[in-house]
Amino acid sequence: MLPPSERDFVSVTLGESGSYTNGKQWRRQSCWRKWKQLSRLQRSLILFTLMLLLVCGIVTSPTLMAHWRDGTLGDNTDDGKQPFVLDLKNEYKFILPEPPSGKKGFRRRGPPVLQSRSQSKTNASEGGKPVVSWREAVIDQGQVSDTDIKEAEIQEITLAESRLEAVREAFRHAWKGYKDFAWGHDELKPISKSYGEWFGLGLTLIDALDTMWILGLKDEFAEAREWVATELSFDKNVDVNLFESTIRILGGLLSTYHLTGDSVFLEKAKDIGSRLMPAFNTASKIPYSDVNIGKGTAHSPQWTSDSTVAEVTSVQLEFRELSRLTGDPKYKLAVMDVMNQVHKLDGKNDGLVPMFINTNSGQFTHQGIYTLGARADSYYEYLLKQWIQGGKKENDLLEDYLQAMEGVKKNLLRKSNPLGLTFVGELSHGHLSPKMDHLVCFLPGTLALGAHHGLPADHMELAKELIETCYQMYVQMETGLSPEIAHFNMHEGSKQDVEVKIADRHNLLRPETVESLFYLYRFTKDKKYQLWGWEILQNFNKYTRVSTGGYTSINNVRDPAYPNPRDKMESFFLGETLKYFYLLFSEDPDLISLDKYVFNTEAHPLPVWPEAE
Repeated sequence: MLPPSERDFVSVTLGESGSYTNGKQWRRQSCWRKWKQLSRLQRSLILFTLMLLLVCGIVTSPTLMAHWRDGTLGDNTDDGKQPFVLDLKNEYKFILPEPPSGKKGFRRRGPPVLQSRSQSKTNASEGGKPVVSWREAVIDQGQVSDTDIKEAEIQEITLAESRLEAVREAFRHAWKGYKDFAWGHDELKPISKSYGEWFGLGLTLIDALDTMWILGLKDEFAEAREWVATELSFDKNVDVNLFESTIRILGGLLSTYHLTGDSVFLEKAKDIGSRLMPAFNTASKIPYSDVNIGKGTAHSPQWTSDSTVAEVTSVQLEFRELSRLTGDPKYKLAVMDVMNQVHKLDGKNDGLVPMFINTNSGQFTHQGIYTLGARADSYYEYLLKQWIQGGKKENDLLEDYLQAMEGVKKNLLRKSNPLGLTFVGELSHGHLSPKMDHLVCFLPGTLALGAHHGLPADHMELAKELIETCYQMYVQMETGLSPEIAHFNMHEGSKQDVEVKIADRHNLLRPETVESLFYLYRFTKDKKYQLWGWEILQNFNKYTRVSTGGYTSINNVRDPAYPNPRDKMESFFLGETLKYFYLLFSEDPDLISLDKYVFNTEAHPLPVWPEAE
């Protein structure tokens, strides 16, 4: 190394004020001088290289390309799109692109120029561009290509199948708990990993048979079918409830027979049906509530000689079908005697019936109280469904149904505050209570079904109003799950429409709202009903799913931190709730066609009779 005295030094002299600016100008001039000194070929090569680098940068940027493909480049608004992924950190949570919705923040899926039907008519009348129809929208032919339509249809199919798979996964999880801890017993207790008995007849398994078939769960169905064929016996000294065993066991067996053609289910249906017949051996022809299927005896509950109106008038679909299949008229005659008796009774209020009927006298009791909730609900449902089942020929049934629906509109309908929700209250000796059971949420679906079969169009409009109310019974709870009973505010200045008493805050995994969402979607194709159902399913998964298998009822829908599980999975969660979720998310109108089948009140589809019958 050279000593400091012999090193080369470069001397830099800073000028006076403004010299820094002059230096930048000098560098710009120097660069420009050098650029001018290059040949034309050299300058062209440099420009080409820079352009190539810019294009490569854009192509390799995933964010920019995503915006480019979506047609949103330069659009920073939140369009509500979500990635299509399965969150593996949470085994039940499916995060899917949302369907079209009227809610703020959601963009209608599909091509960006989809318009409403009313808009398309306006455009056509004003000489606008020709349009073509695509499902629930119209497309400007000049702006949307066949590729756009195909991509939108693929997205639609992907969304539907993903939701269907989510329901299948929920069923498998519930079935795992039942199989591991309650196999062959009535109900799963998922928290304690044990079981509960009601009748000791494998209630959950029988209730779930046709659900497994509809969901395409072949392995699960095969093992359940084997249990029915080899283990199920009704030769037991046990009291069963006529109504519950009819809708769950007889209905489930008949439905599964029709879906599969497997005679083992028909033979079991004949067996239980004949064992239930002693309930009808009363002087009044109004059946007892309880039957000992081993001894062949029947009786009322120990505390009363009354039966509930809903129970004695909601066994008709099943026994009528059993007569059709066996050729033995005794089943149909027994249940139609009940309907004829109720048809002629005094004590109705504009077609609305009291909740109780006496098995000795055959008369209504506890008169003056009218509800579409517990103890009366399925009476109204079965009026319509028997009429549909029998080919729309039984005018007494139709007359009673139409009169009752007018009675509902006249006596029970009110509006809440602040949202103005239409709800169905209860009438007690002339006083209306703003109390509405979750069970009443069967009504929107029933009204829509009647409108589909030619009844007044305003039934469909009322159905749409009521299903909004049932949805709000979920939305306005902290867990997003409905309470068993809601009270609606009717006072000016109310801040929330739905109030819930402490004793009514439980959720039993009930199906009624999902049932009505299914009917409304099947008839209107309005995607919001699927979206609402998807939200409810997610909340069931969030607050009622038990990690070791199964789902549990909860005590408190208002406490998301601790909803307080009840340790019980009702059989109808598999028999009804998950089945209706699956049918709601399905885009196949022939999957249990509502022109060919009618559902009993436990969601077991039975065939509409041919016209010749």
